Amino acid sequence: MAARIYQRYKNAMQSGKARTDEWVLEFESGRAKRPDPLTGWSGGAETQEQVKLTFPSLEAAQAYAERQGIDAHIVPPTPPRLKLQAYADNFK
Repeated sequence: MAARIYQRYKNAMQSGKARTDEWVLEFESGRAKRPDPLTGWSGGAETQEQVKLTFPSLEAAQAYAERQGIDAHIVPPTPPRLKLQAYADNFK
């Protein structure tokens, strides 16, 4: 089963950066999701995609994937972009 390893993003609803140093291993679905005929909710038969494992470092996540035989690819973290502006720019 395939998985992806990525670094957690900062929560947009809060100003803090809690848990952004953690790395997450998340399984990917092998099949396409299909709508349920009774409820209309989309879903699949795979329960593995509900599993998210957190690790303190990228190396720990890679070691776990290797040890368990999981084909994992790494999604590199995006560098934060700061929009610097002066208070006076609000009145232009």
